[in-house]
Amino acid sequence: MEIWQLLHGDKERLKRHYADRFALVQAMGKEKCYEQILARYNARPNGADLVFLCRACYGGVVRFRKADGYMSTPVGIHYPITPESFAQRVDIWHARTKGTRFIHADFADAMALATKGDLVYCDPPYIDSQTILYGAQEFSVHRLFDAIANCKERGVRVVLSIDGTKYSGRKLCDVPVPENLFEREVFLVLGRSMLKRFQMTGRSLDEHEVTDRLLLTY
Repeated sequence: MEIWQLLHGDKERLKRHYADRFALVQAMGKEKCYEQILARYNARPNGADLVFLCRACYGGVVRFRKADGYMSTPVGIHYPITPESFAQRVDIWHARTKGTRFIHADFADAMALATKGDLVYCDPPYIDSQTILYGAQEFSVHRLFDAIANCKERGVRVVLSIDGTKYSGRKLCDVPVPENLFEREVFLVLGRSMLKRFQMTGRSLDEHEVTDRLLLTY
């Protein structure tokens, strides 16, 4: 949240945060630099270190140990993007999110703020594919469905992104969607599985296309 708030409060400072850490990569080497910044972040979590770690960690997948909250993702096999490339992304997202207010809150509390005519987009941990990621073991999709139903009753439009198909359409993911909660269902082709891309390096991914399912209350 600190990163997103800084994006609007002082985007040039956000760029400098990344550039300073990228300079350490060039001075110390990627692996040693990553270990140092990761250790510093785990000692005192902060947005300046995390924004770099997100760009340099393995697969861009940030993991935190449940026991102590430490970020445990190792360094990635790729080279972090340059400060120039990062700065371009900052400028793009600064413009795209103009007027946005970022808050840290439980999803049900945030959805309760919506009023008639508003649009809520939900992107929860996916039931079939992300049970070991994002703390999804403790996530209640049924509580999310209750919050969506409450929004619908108030005239708030809701779009939910959730599991669709895997293995190039051979598996339709089982999602316990309440009857009559959604009015439409749309499948979006996403291409090859990101997870399989890391697990099957050098092998064909033709059999691992995935789709997302968009469920709309209107």
